[in-house]
Amino acid sequence: MKYVRAERLGRVRWGVLDGDVIHTLKYPPYAGETEYYDGKTWKVENCRLLAPCEPTKIVCVGKNYYDHAMEMGEGVPEKPILFIKTPNCVNDPEGEVHAPDFVGRLDYEGELALVLKKRAKDVKPEEAWSYILGFTCLNDVTARDIQKGDGQWTRGKCMDGFAPVGPVVTDEVDPTDLKLETRLNGEIVQSSRTSLFMTKIPEMLAFITASMTLEPGDVVSTGTPAGIGPMKPGDTVEVELEGIGVLRSRIV
Repeated sequence: MKYVRAERLGRVRWGVLDGDVIHTLKYPPYAGETEYYDGKTWKVENCRLLAPCEPTKIVCVGKNYYDHAMEMGEGVPEKPILFIKTPNCVNDPEGEVHAPDFVGRLDYEGELALVLKKRAKDVKPEEAWSYILGFTCLNDVTARDIQKGDGQWTRGKCMDGFAPVGPVVTDEVDPTDLKLETRLNGEIVQSSRTSLFMTKIPEMLAFITASMTLEPGDVVSTGTPAGIGPMKPGDTVEVELEGIGVLRSRIV
């Protein structure tokens, strides 16, 4: 299925996307209900798609591609590096990204993300897939100069709107080998495949949940490949994952 969140005439609903129609739901798809269709449909052309997640937190994996770890100039980590993006970061597909005036360099980082469908704690790798609702695109927008100047990542990663997500969450793809492409003003700036993860998704969930509980609707973002770079007002950035779609943002 392809799950979406949409707004129409001031009303927000979760739904299942079927071509140009959204079958709206009574509950979020991770609510644990079995009968969640409400019997109504919305035309996509009459809706605005929202970020298909309402997380308590976004857990991100840093330097999960060898080429990106090398371009950052700090070597390859011995174990996954985790950091958090907070709910205020969530931004919609086709949304605008604006950095405060004191930010000197604003970077894109295209990533595959997953959304949890049930509470996850001490997950075993062989059971990891059963905890995942589906997969989506995420741009880990980063104030690079703030990140480096602070010496830790919270402020540079967690500014308002710094996590565009979407446009759908789908369980119809094999996430182990998807093409990821990021484009800046139509020019390809990142191109890789998720098969190149250093820490694979099952081991990733096991590592994260050994330390913290993930709640239904939480997001895990799996890292970005090489090719990160700056954006400026007037730019358009697109993160595309095959079988999922294109996440487009405008920098203002």
